[in-house]
Amino acid sequence: MGKIYITGLEVDTLIGVYDWERVKTTQLLLDVTLETDLSAAMQSDDVADTVDYAKVAECIVQVGKESTFELLEAFGSRVMDTVLANFSVTALTLKIVKPNILPNAQTVAVEMYKERT
Repeated sequence: MGKIYITGLEVDTLIGVYDWERVKTTQLLLDVTLETDLSAAMQSDDVADTVDYAKVAECIVQVGKESTFELLEAFGSRVMDTVLANFSVTALTLKIVKPNILPNAQTVAVEMYKERT
């Protein structure tokens, strides 16, 4: 087993509870940890034997473009379900950072974990 990390992935999406948040997209920053078997790729040096992190990133950005959630938790659930459905990962950890949303804090973030069932 091993882990693949994608950090600071910029994802634009319509998200928020308040009316003023619903008029334009917000840029979120996502940290994604993918748990997967890396042993074949370690031997073959072939991207076909691993999780293509560029394709994972594209997939997550597309989820953001198509989403209109109010809550980070709901958006995160959709991201995790989509990644698990489309890539050979056994589990993932997702941290979603929403910058500059509170006047007295730099960021707000949620972190969640999901395993393949």
